[in-house]
Amino acid sequence: MPISKSIIEAAIVGFEEQKRQIDVQIAELRAMLTGGSAETTAAPEAAPGKRKKFSAAARRKMALAQKARWAKINGEAEQPAPAPTPAPKPRRKMSAAAKAKLVANLKKARAAKAAMAKSAVTKKTAPALALAQKPKRKLSAAGLKAIIASNKKMWERRRAAAKEA
Repeated sequence: MPISKSIIEAAIVGFEEQKRQIDVQIAELRAMLTGGSAETTAAPEAAPGKRKKFSAAARRKMALAQKARWAKINGEAEQPAPAPTPAPKPRRKMSAAAKAKLVANLKKARAAKAAMAKSAVTKKTAPALALAQKPKRKLSAAGLKAIIASNKKMWERRRAAAKEA
């Protein structure tokens, strides 16, 4: 029986949790030897990352696989029956009027797209007014002086703070 990726991932998560618990117990024992507290000797743990969310079907498969492994370990011959999967919902059907409306809208959209393509061919000879860029806004002399003065003050404060430190 081939082992699926989801089973392996679940096993890795389980072993990592066991490893973390063993590390905590080792830290407690070391603290008993040194007479310190367990919290100071334990290495700081990194925050766990976001865990992958499994679908209900995947979780069901993992649970069944885990039960089968435990049954094999414990020597139980009978395997649990797989849970019945619910029947898929029937597809919703579109009425004839809705289909006709959809087809009409699609024809209208295609005609508009063709008309735009045709008009774009004729407009290529004319200059493209829509593509012209707006002129850049210019800064007044007073505004430029104000910006320069504020930058000078900022750098003076930073240099003074650096000298104090």
